[in-house]
Amino acid sequence: MTPALRPLRHAIDWGVLAPLRLRAREVAEGVYAGAHRSARRGAGVEFGGYREYVPGDDLRWLDRRSLLRHERLVVRQFETETDRALCLLVDASASMAFRGSRAPGAKLAFASVCGAALARIALASGDPVSLDFLGGGARSGPVPRSVGHEQFERVVAALEAVEPGDDASMDVPTLDRALQSVARASRRGAIVVLFSDLVDLPEGAADRVAALASRGRVLVVVQTLDPDEVDFPYTGHVRLRALEGSAVVETDADTVRDRYVAAMRELSRGWREAIVRRRGRLVETSTARSPVDVARAVVERIR
Repeated sequence: MTPALRPLRHAIDWGVLAPLRLRAREVAEGVYAGAHRSARRGAGVEFGGYREYVPGDDLRWLDRRSLLRHERLVVRQFETETDRALCLLVDASASMAFRGSRAPGAKLAFASVCGAALARIALASGDPVSLDFLGGGARSGPVPRSVGHEQFERVVAALEAVEPGDDASMDVPTLDRALQSVARASRRGAIVVLFSDLVDLPEGAADRVAALASRGRVLVVVQTLDPDEVDFPYTGHVRLRALEGSAVVETDADTVRDRYVAAMRELSRGWREAIVRRRGRLVETSTARSPVDVARAVVERIR
């Protein structure tokens, strides 16, 4: 539920987060954009341990000292640096259009800035980037995986053009189509980052999303909430209208605040358990937080 304080817009309410290109570059510059290490092994830059020799291994990496000491063949391994694809998935359902009185922009605008910044960081490291949306209006379209400066422009253009819309709460096929598209496009070692408020998604959505962490993928879910959704600052009689669905509730804010905050905490806890169970990561944030801090938190969790 979201307070009906302003009409729902078809375009993103950018607020002070526009222009997207400039904001994304500022955020990217504030985040350490170092190379990441691959889980793959081979001849590379840093020693990565030993393993038993297997016929066909490169004889240059045999450890002769181990042979003399233990009378068995072992091979030295090295960690190599490699490119990993970044797959961005942005929730563009209707609830992401909300912007409270304390927010710099709508939730979708905030997610777009953070996502574009991550794309710029990945592309600067030579990693390919793709973008897809969960929900959204007719103008919402995926950006296939690619590299280079032109890809950053394509990602930004798609984020600027997306129109928040669709009711994700009852639309399981919409969720499944988006997740299956990401799963098909991402291979072992890919990094999948989902930006969503996690509100009004279909039943079982947490387990469906968590499944993206299988087959060697790295999954980071960034729960993006408006400050008003976090602490429910309203007082007195309020009329709440759901941005997804047709529900309207009139209640006393002071009476329901504690129950509301507890329900939001339970929502986050359920998602965290489902994601961590599959070795994914959950980042909780509000749009009042610095986008630099959010992007940095994501980068730190995928290293």
